[in-house]
Amino acid sequence: MDASATNMPAGDVIVRLENVTKAYRGVPAVRNATFELRRGEIHALLGENGAGKSTLTKIIAGVVDMSSGKMIHNGREIAYATPNAALDAGIAMVFQETSLVPSMTVAQNLYLGTEAFLNRLRGIYISAQQFLQSLNFPVDPTAMVETLGAAKRQMVEIARAVHHNAEIIIFDEPTATLTPEEKRHFFALVRRLKARGVSIVFISHALEEALLLSDRITILRDGEIVASGDTKTFDREKIIAAMVGRKLSAELYRSRDAAQLRPAGKKVLSVQDISMGAMVRNNSFSIFEGQITGVFGLIGSGRTETFKVVAGIHKRDFLRGGVIELDDRPVRYLVPAQAVRDGVVYVTEDRKSEGIFETMSIAENFFSGLLAAGHERAWVISLKEMHALSREWTEKLSIRAINDNARVVELSGGNQQKVVIGKGLVERPRLVIFDEPTRGVDVGAIVEIHQIINRLADEGLAVVVISSYLPEIINLSDRILVCRQGRIVEEFSPTEATEEKIMYAAVH
Repeated sequence: MDASATNMPAGDVIVRLENVTKAYRGVPAVRNATFELRRGEIHALLGENGAGKSTLTKIIAGVVDMSSGKMIHNGREIAYATPNAALDAGIAMVFQETSLVPSMTVAQNLYLGTEAFLNRLRGIYISAQQFLQSLNFPVDPTAMVETLGAAKRQMVEIARAVHHNAEIIIFDEPTATLTPEEKRHFFALVRRLKARGVSIVFISHALEEALLLSDRITILRDGEIVASGDTKTFDREKIIAAMVGRKLSAELYRSRDAAQLRPAGKKVLSVQDISMGAMVRNNSFSIFEGQITGVFGLIGSGRTETFKVVAGIHKRDFLRGGVIELDDRPVRYLVPAQAVRDGVVYVTEDRKSEGIFETMSIAENFFSGLLAAGHERAWVISLKEMHALSREWTEKLSIRAINDNARVVELSGGNQQKVVIGKGLVERPRLVIFDEPTRGVDVGAIVEIHQIINRLADEGLAVVVISSYLPEIINLSDRILVCRQGRIVEEFSPTEATEEKIMYAAVH
């Protein structure tokens, strides 16, 4: 494997970056990178969070400018000043955090920027319905984007890029929120695009997906390209070794026996026959302290909605809505702040929209968690105390940043996720609900987040982990609950569960 891009006839290359560097506040995010994308290939771009993958592709897509180096597109040296300029030149990017307009419908977002001067809304909806069906995306074109879950928003983002008929499409973590069935449809779509001659850049932390889908792989570490070559020359261990400089597979998804499972402690949460519209129907279960309870279910199973009811984010039905007891005391939260003050914290799957204040600093984000918990001294805390709090949690969670004054938007996805987790933990909870805690996070950060979750259970907290990734559910949980059609339908021990058994329970 050559650490630089492979030389080839110029006609085979649609985009080439030569010795590109991009620095923020003098700190390089990408350093002297030379990267080539061939016509009609699927090129996987891999690396830990903060390795420079998104920065490199954002240079191609006109989102950020390079500090030095040059970009050649279709034989012409150019640097696109805006994403619209890149899109006009045939380069589309599907961002990890969606860039849709929440107050508009799916169809309006799909055609945004390409709509005719005069058109009928009914015609737009019919056209959008046909287009979404052709992609096997089950999304209602008349739905407001703000009402969609993370998975369906991602589908709309992907559909919008395909609709532009771009010659280059950059996918940044496109499968992070998709179910196995939806992923199969997406892979088929990518292969159809490749057959049409479209060049694909595919950023993913799911290494199996990269090995399955791509023609070539390029790996970055600390802003530098450390390996590049044909996919057939790589395997999982080689990729991880190049990404982090050490083997992590055994640490990440280790096998466990019954003796390693934590016994159930005191019952912290009891949920009896709760209902919320059509999404949650007569759901019942219990959560215990000192244990990690894994919750698996397909998109639309009601898994997230159930725990949003528990956390006071959604309201259960007023009549026959069931009973929720926290420490044997009936509770009905009208707003999340009430749950937080009772020690119930929900760590969202959508960190951009619901989890962080992007333009605020790390210290200010942690302080907002203290405010949410109703800490008696939160309103009079000094700047010195705020930064002491921030440094404490930055060190505990191994957040990598220049300092705690760094804006959260400047952090990598994995470090942003740690800030979301830290905001919840400063509230000193009794029950922590993690919804897709490692979505869009690299293997190194996954290990660290798993260590945080395990430590919380070891300290006696009740922990819930909602995840779409079965190896994570099986290897992290002390007990596994499967959700289907708005209720818990099965419970497994991790020592007896297999991916096939869990998936069967989730589907049938």
